[in-house]
Amino acid sequence: MTAAKERGLQVVALTDHDTVAGLAEAARTAGELDLEFVPGIELSTYDESGSTHLLGYFVDENAPEFINYLATVHGARARRAAEIVEKLNRVGIGIAMEEVESQAGPNGLIARPHIARALSEGGWVKSYREAFDRFIAAGQPAYVPTRHATPQDGIRRIHEAGGVAVLAHPGNSHDAERIRGLKDEGLDGLEVLHPDHQPRDVDQLRQLAEELDLLETGGSDWHGPLGGWRGNLGSQPVPYDWYTRLRDSAERARSST
Repeated sequence: MTAAKERGLQVVALTDHDTVAGLAEAARTAGELDLEFVPGIELSTYDESGSTHLLGYFVDENAPEFINYLATVHGARARRAAEIVEKLNRVGIGIAMEEVESQAGPNGLIARPHIARALSEGGWVKSYREAFDRFIAAGQPAYVPTRHATPQDGIRRIHEAGGVAVLAHPGNSHDAERIRGLKDEGLDGLEVLHPDHQPRDVDQLRQLAEELDLLETGGSDWHGPLGGWRGNLGSQPVPYDWYTRLRDSAERARSST
């Protein structure tokens, strides 16, 4: 949050993968720094078409059913991490699960960035990015996909937690037909601005958002100092009215339930 304030941001969202563990602390810090804060999450979902990441903005982190659902996701992530470590061992990378767990922090949620850090600290790779590029990104020898929820289920879970469901970084992963299908399942918006999107992607996504009456959002996808290659904090100037529309949409959804 301090870094966001230093870079002149007015609004900041926290959307960690499959966990809400950091939202309460982030909200407190944002309040102290006079930043408007959007509590969120990024859900990893999977179907026959491949991986779909869904941003849930303004979710209620204390919704009991949502908490129970995330507990099952955490178990699936732990099993996935164990599979990745096993695959790494098979290709001669002598990393132990304990090394990965030590990177996960107090909430215990294990994700690929923790494996990347363990690989880097163990001297198996020279950088965080190299860990992904050589071993754990899709198509690499130690990659294991997530298959614990479908996009339809993810949208439903976000809505049940009072949130707004937005398709994350669709420029390189989802064509118009897939996006229309997600709209039919209740999708609320598209992440139009993202470091991976080229100007042509942005134009096409904006046209599709207008056609389908979907909200437009954007973000840096910043993964912290070690993962800055994903996008630097504040690198995607998002119009302030996109935020207000998102906020108002979430308020309308909550008031109608």
